Amino acid sequence: MAHKTRPCLWFEKDGLEAAKFYCSLLPNSHVEAKDWPGEPEPIIVNFTLAGTPYQILNGGPHYKLSPAASISVITQDQAETDQLWDALTSDGGEESMCGWLTDRWGVSWQIVPKALIEMQTAEDHVAAERTRQAMYAMKKIDIAALETAFNAA
Repeated sequence: MAHKTRPCLWFEKDGLEAAKFYCSLLPNSHVEAKDWPGEPEPIIVNFTLAGTPYQILNGGPHYKLSPAASISVITQDQAETDQLWDALTSDGGEESMCGWLTDRWGVSWQIVPKALIEMQTAEDHVAAERTRQAMYAMKKIDIAALETAFNAA
């Protein structure tokens, strides 16, 4: 095992399906699950998502996921933002605010364009605040709208 630690996400069921789906979305991702004899699906699903190790525990209905823990993905551009957003909100996922969403398994995600981070950390604090205010009105982040707010006179 290459990593000593990894976040563990408690799922009621379908952890292997979720891990395979997540790994299909980002490069440098793969599922490390092994079959468990006598089980319909593995109890533990280890996977690496964009180089970061994760684990899913198919533990039954005892606990529920919440936005208190989320997976944050820094996207390079609007195309990647749109692709991830659309994939993760499909089949029962739900949009939230400011780049947050919940996928069909209940996992919370933050889809954050690199441009947003750059505008938020700019030396022009007034422009950064205009960007922040524009973001507050968004669900999926719209980079062009943020740039308009950032560059407003």
